[in-house]
Amino acid sequence: MLKLLRSYLFWTYERGSFHYDVMVTLILLFIFATPHIINYRDRPNYQLPSQIMVENDGSGELVYQVREADVQQSLQHVKGATDDLRTRRALRRLIEPIAGDVLIERYQPLAGADGNVSTYRVWAHR
Repeated sequence: MLKLLRSYLFWTYERGSFHYDVMVTLILLFIFATPHIINYRDRPNYQLPSQIMVENDGSGELVYQVREADVQQSLQHVKGATDDLRTRRALRRLIEPIAGDVLIERYQPLAGADGNVSTYRVWAHR
């Protein structure tokens, strides 16, 4: 019995043999059956920011357009010394799920028809 377990542990059986097929079957059962038994907490993250537009400014640099409402919501979770620093951190937090680790070069608030800020244009690069 010890020899059998050692052979299974070190995978010494040749392909096509009975014991090889048993090992492959056990591995496949583990792969396909355990997610129904064990909660691996492996789920997609659907909490990405909404409506971030990405465009090319013509020089090869990407410009992100972020809604002001998303920035205000993200500002609640960001701490900083100045309003500019807090806004930069909130914008970076919103853009990073899409673009990865970025450095915000500059941003520009854009006013809507009512005169209030409606979106931010953000120039960021890696």
